[in-house]
Amino acid sequence: MSCYKGKYADELIANAAYIGTPGKGILAADESTGTIGKRLSSINVENVETNRRALRELLFTTPGALQYLSGVILFEETLYQKTAAGKPFVDVMKEGGVLPGIKVDKGTVELAGTNGETTTQGLDGLAQRCQQFYAAGARFAKWRAVLKIGPNEPSQLAINENANGLARYAIICQENGLVPIVEPEILVDGSHDINKCADVTERVLAACYKALNDHHVLLEGTLLKPNMVTPGSDAPKVAPEVIAECTVRALTTHNACCSSCCGVFVWWAE
Repeated sequence: MSCYKGKYADELIANAAYIGTPGKGILAADESTGTIGKRLSSINVENVETNRRALRELLFTTPGALQYLSGVILFEETLYQKTAAGKPFVDVMKEGGVLPGIKVDKGTVELAGTNGETTTQGLDGLAQRCQQFYAAGARFAKWRAVLKIGPNEPSQLAINENANGLARYAIICQENGLVPIVEPEILVDGSHDINKCADVTERVLAACYKALNDHHVLLEGTLLKPNMVTPGSDAPKVAPEVIAECTVRALTTHNACCSSCCGVFVWWAE
């Protein structure tokens, strides 16, 4: 078997293409309970389920908002919440032509044997969770891997570990009907120049797509969220045109090295 060809294959391809509809984007509304609590506290609002639901309802029912969206990434709590009138948020989105998505990773932990590099948790029990999320109306998923640039980072161990984690997550999602967003995020922290970021980005993308292929992932049924190629946050700034050129070149180089890559590139608002 060269790639996943299960019962959801056609649906995965169609949903991935729909999320990549030109002129539309993804809204990331997957703040954890702690993170949304910080936003509520900034306006002196208590972090309780009722208030979290009200804030999310405001986002999803703002007149005209959904026409610009193809997907919304939800926190697990939100997937099961309803409007004040009793309509499930999932139904609000579907009626507005928006696919609900779900964050499925469990955050990062330090990768032993490295200088503070990380790997992402959440593979245990993922298949069962994906089945539940699909039944609740979710049609795509998010998983974030994080890599940093330093004097000797990212290490090959960190690149390989995160690439394989993303690939395992992706195939588990596809076997259970969810389009996986593959997100190997390279942090902007540091004093590295833009050429260093471009080199690391190309290496990370190559490793990710090698792992996706090894795990028989259906690439047409995936979404890629790449980072922009930029200098480190402590490095001298460069013109936006240079960032655009370096980002496009990195993605083009990646595609030239991986002719089987048919996924969709996405960025989203947070």
